[in-house]
This record gives sequence, structure tokens and C-alpha cells, in this order.
Amino acid sequence: MSLDPLTVVFKRVSQDPDWPLPSRGTAGAAGLDLAADLAAPLTLSPGQIALVPTGWAMALPGGYEAQARPRSGLALRKGVTLINSPATIDSDYRGEIALPLINLGPSPVVVNRGDRVAQLVVAKVETPVLEIRETLDDTGRGAGGFGSTGA
Repeated sequence: MSLDPLTVVFKRVSQDPDWPLPSRGTAGAAGLDLAADLAAPLTLSPGQIALVPTGWAMALPGGYEAQARPRSGLALRKGVTLINSPATIDSDYRGEIALPLINLGPSPVVVNRGDRVAQLVVAKVETPVLEIRETLDDTGRGAGGFGSTGA
């Protein structure tokens, strides 16, 4: 059985006509690396949040979303992550992909133009049919909240 590949259309919004398309670091990578399209280096102080442009907009097909996720090495080595991870990009959004980075580390971090700062994973989305009932089916957990499973 052969499946047709999913096509996602990108539009370059960077002022640089040679700005590279997001790409996978390896053939087995689940995400496309997103780079910072900055005019000048950005210094993130500890606790600081900044919206970092990527130079790209995209058109996802209906029934899909893209999730922007932190890069694990950047998070581990420097404490930089996405404040709203994972960030959902809806199929009807056509603006530039911009990433709200936060420095959770103890030292300032400099983000330079071209630094890979996040990864983009495209996923199928189910649109549920909502139904109201007076009761819900019983489970072993029931209404137990945070920590109710013993961990």
C-alpha cells in the first residue's frame, strides 16, 4: 500500500531571498528545524521571553496542525525553550511562524540569525463531535485529579 506524501506549502517572508526552508536534521527526524530570522543577535536574560521570527509562513491542509516544539539540546545546554510548548499552528493560520522563546537557564543566552531554535511537527487532527450527557461512564480512576494515580 502506497500513501501519497502530505504537501505543506511554505511562503518565504524573510527579507533574505536565500533564507533556507525548514528541514529535517536527519532522515528519521520527526520535526523540521526552525531557525531564527533575526536582523541582529538577541540576548535573552534569565526569565526573559521574546518572540522570534522564523522567516516563513505556511498553508497546512485542513485536518492538520503543526506543533512547534523545543529543541532538546538547546533546552538542556542553555535552558531555552518555548513558553507555550507545544505551540499549535492551526491549518487556517497564514501569518509568519514566530516562536515565543524563554530563557529558563541561569545565564544570558545569545540567539543569532540562523540558529535552530525549535522544531516543527505536522500532525493529523481529529475534530470531535461534542455530546452532552448527565453522567459519564465509570473508570477505576474516576474523578481523581493530580497525583491520584500514586505517582
